Amino acid sequence: MEQLAIFGGTPVRQRPIGYGRQCIEQDDIDAVVETLKSDYLTCGPKITEVEQKLCQITGARYAVVVSNGTAALHVAAMAAGFGEGDEVIVSSITFAASSNCVLYCGAKPVFADIRPDTYNIDPDSIRKLITPKTRAVIAVDFTGQAVELDEIKAICKEHELLLIEDAAHSIGTRYKGQPVGSIADMTCFSFHPVKTVTGGEGGAITTNDEALYRRLLRLRAHGITRNRDEMEHPTDARWYYEQVELGYNYRMTDFQAALLISQLNKLSKFSARRKEIVKKYDEAFSQMPELVVQREIPESDTTRHLYILRLNLEKLGCDRRQFFDALYAENTCPQVHYLPVYWHPYYERSGYEKGLCPNAEKFYCEVMSIPLYYALTDDEVEDVIRAVKKIVEYYRV
Repeated sequence: MEQLAIFGGTPVRQRPIGYGRQCIEQDDIDAVVETLKSDYLTCGPKITEVEQKLCQITGARYAVVVSNGTAALHVAAMAAGFGEGDEVIVSSITFAASSNCVLYCGAKPVFADIRPDTYNIDPDSIRKLITPKTRAVIAVDFTGQAVELDEIKAICKEHELLLIEDAAHSIGTRYKGQPVGSIADMTCFSFHPVKTVTGGEGGAITTNDEALYRRLLRLRAHGITRNRDEMEHPTDARWYYEQVELGYNYRMTDFQAALLISQLNKLSKFSARRKEIVKKYDEAFSQMPELVVQREIPESDTTRHLYILRLNLEKLGCDRRQFFDALYAENTCPQVHYLPVYWHPYYERSGYEKGLCPNAEKFYCEVMSIPLYYALTDDEVEDVIRAVKKIVEYYRV
């Protein structure tokens, strides 16, 4: 048997390949340069243009762009009115920002378990966690696959809860043919460089509720309004504005917006390529009993942000760390998404204990994310598959 690179053999790849990477082309560069030469670098016409573009893509009535995905979650939580004494049910497998936004408002995150096959939040777990203090559900479209929106919306309607969809992974995904971004009460997006489209950084909130929209606009800009209907001491002076609540400076620049517009114009081709790569991976790995392929619900036409490689450890003579290190040594550099949020030391110090979400905890010990992005070539995809197969064969029981 060929020896693994981690033990001194020859790696499948000579040059490392990461799990995610942005695709910046000449038209993106031209769009940014044109804006840099314009009269506006921030608070200009590109902000309106990108918000209109997001409404066009998602089908939502309103969109508000902000500085990053965390800011999107924060202002959504503020617009929802979370406060001390409130509880908000949150996915347990997600980046910490999904629950941190609840803490920012003084409320308490309550973590729901995931389905063991789709890795998304389990509606049955949501039901069990609802109390008189519950105000909302923050459901994360993990890897880009839409959560079970019909069932979760029905739960929220029954208990008069707000639904915030964390769609940081799922721009371009459709649920029953309807774009993500137009279904939940508020939907939050991220445009970090490893996402399907990027603004360098950036985020957005979409909604169909005009009252939420107006508040989101204020909260991203210090709580300040120029709308006379929102003022306490209105005047017709053109220069006049009022701070009517405490907000933040979460504005996006015009040159970020220009980049994002250019990227959104290519969303369909970015999405198609990601689907091609996912299909190749699924075909290769579904034939291997040592690996588990993520199940996709039929309602979700998914643009995948992450490809999760899950190990069937009963059939492998290694743990996740050994497999991860071996894959890294093959110059196929994985990542792990995510540590259950309540395992972070900050949450431990706040009283959260292990054992809350058994499916999430088992999932964490068995998974890693492998390369998935638009510019990944067919040869690179085959190298990733070869590296995974090589390690499986080495560790096969």
